[in-house]
Amino acid sequence: MNAFNKIVGLTLILGLFPSCGNKPNPEKEEAYQKAASIFTADESFYPILDEELYYFTTQTLDSITPLYINEQDAVKKLMTEETWLAFTTRDFTEKERQNLKDRRFLPRAIPIAYDGLAIIVNNANPDTCITVKDFARVLKGEVEQWSDLYPQNKLGIIDVVFDNPLSSTVRWCVDSILDGQQFSAKNIGAVKTSAAVIDYVEKHENALGIIGSNWLNDKRDTTNVTFKKNITVMGVSKMDSAKHYNSWKPYQYYLYNGNYPLCRTIYALLNDTRPSGIPTAFTHFIQLPKGQMIILRSGLLPRSANMNVRNVIVKKE
Repeated sequence: MNAFNKIVGLTLILGLFPSCGNKPNPEKEEAYQKAASIFTADESFYPILDEELYYFTTQTLDSITPLYINEQDAVKKLMTEETWLAFTTRDFTEKERQNLKDRRFLPRAIPIAYDGLAIIVNNANPDTCITVKDFARVLKGEVEQWSDLYPQNKLGIIDVVFDNPLSSTVRWCVDSILDGQQFSAKNIGAVKTSAAVIDYVEKHENALGIIGSNWLNDKRDTTNVTFKKNITVMGVSKMDSAKHYNSWKPYQYYLYNGNYPLCRTIYALLNDTRPSGIPTAFTHFIQLPKGQMIILRSGLLPRSANMNVRNVIVKKE
């Protein structure tokens, strides 16, 4: 057999085994597509992510469905491969990251924006400033009456309300304010959504609500310097005593310059196995200038965008 015949013979032999190791796996493909068709997110990010999603689908014609739940369940669905993308206010834990790597995934935590944890009270409450120290005392149950913080305040028990027991808001307060200590005070409770917190505070004079600041922007104000009129956003101070001149509200500029102390990072936790997958494309869209501009317009602080600072005079009616 000459050299030519040897090559032909080898080709014929190889041709008998066309793609033994590369047969398509319909079940695996179906599982990928099902997980790629949704993303999960903490419910508090509903306003901003719905707007991002609208412009993304309009521009790309791709389809991905949001599932707004609590942060704990959002991450759980990512870890169990029910989705490839979750929006949270935390990075992967070391245990989670290692678990995914052990399963030959490549998990990525991508910062996309910053928001403020807003403290809101009823419009009838005469006290509108609080220190970080006193906020921690309230969450620890060390003080339960408004008069314990402000001697002239006659509103009684501080009725503390969160959006959801398993939300990013609760976890952030436990981790960042209480150093991991869980709530134990009887006057601390939760409803189901951020909108329900606003509604509760509006109807209860002694209430104190904690929500993400992106729920507070007044859509009538294109400068993002006013909040909803039906509740009052408290100023928060890093000092030992809260005064109007040393307390700050979660406006973009005060997140930007570090004055507002209750600032947190919003992450896209991405575990997409395909670089061209829709979860990856949506995450990339949010990082692009257009996606970052949507975040800027929403009242949050973009992760990467040019900030133009200007003085604005707010007229009070």
